[in-house]
Amino acid sequence: MRSLAPNGLARAAVRFKPASFTGTFVALLMSALIVAACGTLLETGVRASVPAERYAKAPVVAAADQSARVVADTVDGPEVTAYPLPDTARVDAGLAAKAAHAPGAEAAVADFTFPVRQGSGALTGHGWGSHAFTGTALAAGAAPRTGEVALDAAAARTAKADVGDTVVLESAAGRGQFRVSGLAEAGSGDTAAAGTAAGGGATAWFADAEAPALSGHPGKADAIAVLAKEGADTGALAIAVEKALAGSGAQVLTGDDRGEVEDHGLAYAKETLTALGGSFGGIATLVAMFTAAGTVALSVGQRTREFALLRAVGATPRQIRRAVAAEALIVAPLAGVLGCLPGIGLAHWWFGQLKDRGAVPQAVELHVSWIPLVAAVGTGLLTALGAGWIAGRRPAKIKPGQALAEASVERLRPGVVRTVLGIAALGGGSALAGVAASTAGADAANASLGVVMLFMLAVALLGPLLARLCASFFGLLLRGGGAPASLAAANSRTNSRRLASAITPIVLAMAFASTLVFMHTSESKVSADQLREGITADHVVTNPAGLPAGAADRAARAHGVDAAVSLLDTQVLIPVDSGGETSLQATATQGISGSGAELAKVQDLDVRGGSLDRVGAGRIAIDKTLATAAKVRVGDKLPLYLPDGTKARPEVAAVYGRGLGLAAVTMNRASLAGHVTSGFDDTLLVRGGEAGPLTALGKVTDASGYAVARSVDSELGAWSNYMMAAVLGGFAAVAAVNTLVMTVLDRRRELTVLRLVGSTRRQVLRMLRWESLLVSAAGVALGTTIAMITLTPMMRGMTGESPYIPPLLYGTFAASAVCLGLLAVTLPAGAALRDREG
Repeated sequence: MRSLAPNGLARAAVRFKPASFTGTFVALLMSALIVAACGTLLETGVRASVPAERYAKAPVVAAADQSARVVADTVDGPEVTAYPLPDTARVDAGLAAKAAHAPGAEAAVADFTFPVRQGSGALTGHGWGSHAFTGTALAAGAAPRTGEVALDAAAARTAKADVGDTVVLESAAGRGQFRVSGLAEAGSGDTAAAGTAAGGGATAWFADAEAPALSGHPGKADAIAVLAKEGADTGALAIAVEKALAGSGAQVLTGDDRGEVEDHGLAYAKETLTALGGSFGGIATLVAMFTAAGTVALSVGQRTREFALLRAVGATPRQIRRAVAAEALIVAPLAGVLGCLPGIGLAHWWFGQLKDRGAVPQAVELHVSWIPLVAAVGTGLLTALGAGWIAGRRPAKIKPGQALAEASVERLRPGVVRTVLGIAALGGGSALAGVAASTAGADAANASLGVVMLFMLAVALLGPLLARLCASFFGLLLRGGGAPASLAAANSRTNSRRLASAITPIVLAMAFASTLVFMHTSESKVSADQLREGITADHVVTNPAGLPAGAADRAARAHGVDAAVSLLDTQVLIPVDSGGETSLQATATQGISGSGAELAKVQDLDVRGGSLDRVGAGRIAIDKTLATAAKVRVGDKLPLYLPDGTKARPEVAAVYGRGLGLAAVTMNRASLAGHVTSGFDDTLLVRGGEAGPLTALGKVTDASGYAVARSVDSELGAWSNYMMAAVLGGFAAVAAVNTLVMTVLDRRRELTVLRLVGSTRRQVLRMLRWESLLVSAAGVALGTTIAMITLTPMMRGMTGESPYIPPLLYGTFAASAVCLGLLAVTLPAGAALRDREG
C-alpha cells in the first residue's frame, strides 16, 4: 500500500493533474504578492523616519507635540490615539534660556521659520541666531539688528539690493522697510527642505528679537535647538534639558525624531502608508485569501472522481485528508516565496509613486524586512490548508459507493450550514446597508465597507443557488441562440457549483472596482458642482507666494468693485463620532477677511440654517454633513483644534450645504491669526469691476477657471482610489481568468464526448462562448448590484446625493469582464480540442 502513502498521492496528483495545481499555484502566488506588498507598506508606515537636516548639528531639539491626542476608555484601559496637526505647534521662545543652563549645553537657540514676500516673490525668513546650527555665514556686512535684514545672494539679486540699501518686505506683521545689514551664504541647515518650506528658495534673516513678531507668533518659536559642549553625551544632555524644561509641555527629541519636527509631512506619510498597508491591506488580504481559498476548493472539487476511486480501492479518510494537506505543503510555500518577489516590486513602485505625488517625503525610505514576507507565505499556506481541509472533508468521509455516485452527478442541494451562513451574511449586509443609509460622513463609509464584504461572503456561500437562478434567468434569454446556446444554458443549470466558482471572482472584481472608482466619481461630481455653483464672484485672484497684505481692501477700492473678500485656506481638527468612538477629522477651513454678509456676495454656501451674518469672533459656520457627524446644530458649541493644536469652542452660527466643494468650516480670519505658519491669504474673491487692476495682486481668473484649477488638487485622491481599484480589480480579474481556465481544462473529457456524438468543433466553441457570456453577464449583474447597494447609502451619507456612474467608464468595466471571460474560455478550449483531435 505504499502507493497510497499521503506524500506519494500528493506528488502523483501534482504530476498527473497539472492544470488544477497550476491554477492553485497562480492564485496563491497572487495572494502572496498582495500580502507582501501591503505588508511592506504597512511596516514602512510604522517605522518611517527622516534624518534631521536643519537640526543636524543640534543634537537635542525641544519642540511642542505635533499631534492632538484623544483618550478613549477601552476594556484594556485608556487608549490614546494621536492625530497629526495641520500646522506647526510652537513653544515658548523663553525656553531657550532655560535649556541653555542645562548641564552639557553650550547654547540653546530659539528657531523661527516663516514666509516673507518681496514684491511678487517669496522668501523664507529665519532668526539670525539659527546660523549657530545651520552653518550660515556672513559674506559681507554685519548680522541684522532690529529693523535690519541679511539676504542671501538670490534674495539680494531679486531685490536688486546691496549692503546698506533699503528693501520693502511683507510678513505676517505687515509691510515694512528694512535696511540690508549684510549678505550671507546659506548653510546646509538653511538650504534643507525644512529650511525653505515656509517660502521660496531665497532666504532672509532677521534679528532674533524681531523674528517672532514678523512670523505672526509673538513670544513663540518653532523649536529650541540645543547645542552640546564638546564631549557631552547626547543622551545625558537630553535628560538634562528635559529636567530644565519640566512642566513646559515641550518634547525633548534626539536622533531621527528631530526630523519629524522639521518635516510635518512625515506624520501624514505615516498615516497614508498605514492606511494603505493596514486598512486597504487588510481588505486586500481578505480578498486574496477569499479568492485563493475558492481556487483551492475548486481544485479539490475537480478531483472528486479520483478521491472516490481511492476510497473504493481502500484509501482511508485520514489518508485522503493527509493527501490534500500534503498537496498544500507542496504548492503553497513555493507559490508564496515566488509571489513575494513581485510583491516587493509592487511595494517599491507604489511607494515611488506616492513620493512623486508629494504624499511621502523624499527622505523616507521603503523598509523591506522578513516580517511581511513570512506573513505572505504563511497566509497562503494556512489558506491552502484550510480551504483544502474544508473541501476535502466530504469526499474523505462518505462511503466509497456514494463517493463514486456523487463524482458522476453534481449534488444539487447545498449544505445546510453553508446555506444558513450565506443567508446570515446576506441579512447582515442588508442590515448594515440600512445603517449606512441612516448615518453620515465616515460612519457611512465604514458601514458601507462592511456591506460589500458581507455581500461578497454571501455570494461565495450561496454561489450554487445564485448560479442556478442566474442560469435559469439567462437561459430564457439564450433560447433564441440555437442549439449551442440551449446546451450552454442546460450545462450551466446542471453544473451550478462549477458555474458559481467561475462567477464569484467576476463578482468580486466588478463589485470592488466599481465601489472604489464610482465612489470617487460621485464625490468629484458633487464637489465640482458645489464649487461651480458656490463661487459667485466675477474674479478670483490667487498668488503662489500668497496674496499681499491688505489685498481685499486694495481690491475693494478699485472702480466698480461691489465686494472683495480674501480667504485663508487651512484645516482644523474636529471630534466626530465614528462607530461609537471619537476620532479627530481634519476638515477644510476658510478664514474670511470680511463679514459673512460680504462673503455671501462672492460665495453662495447654500445656507440651510442660521445666518452667515453672525460669523465672527467665537462664531463659525459649518457644512451640514459635518454638523451631522459632530452632532451639533445652530447655537451649539463645537469643540475643535485650531491648525496649531490650540483648543477652541466656537458657537455654530450657520449650517450650509456646499462644504464638499467649498470649505466645510467658515470662520473669521482673525480667529486663525497666530495659529498658522503663513500670514498671507490664498484666494481673493471679487464681485464687480474689471480684471485689469487686480493683476497687480496675482493671477486673475473667473469662477470656472478657478474650479478647473481646484480640481487638479484632488488628483492624489483620485489616483489612490484608482490604484486600489486596479490592485483589487486586477487581482480578482486574474483569479477569474484562472478559474475559468481551470474549469475549461477540467472539462476535456466532456468536450471530447460532444465531439464523438457528432458536434463540430465550431459548435462546441460556440456553446462555450455562450457559457462564458452567461458567466460574465451574471458576474457583472451581481457585482453591479452589490456596488450599487454599497454606494447608494455611502454617497447619501457623505454627499447627500445618489452615486454618479459615468456610462462610458461602467461600459468599459463590463466589456472588460466579458472579453476576459471569452478569452479565458475560448483559448484553452480551442487548445484542448486541437490536442484531442491530434
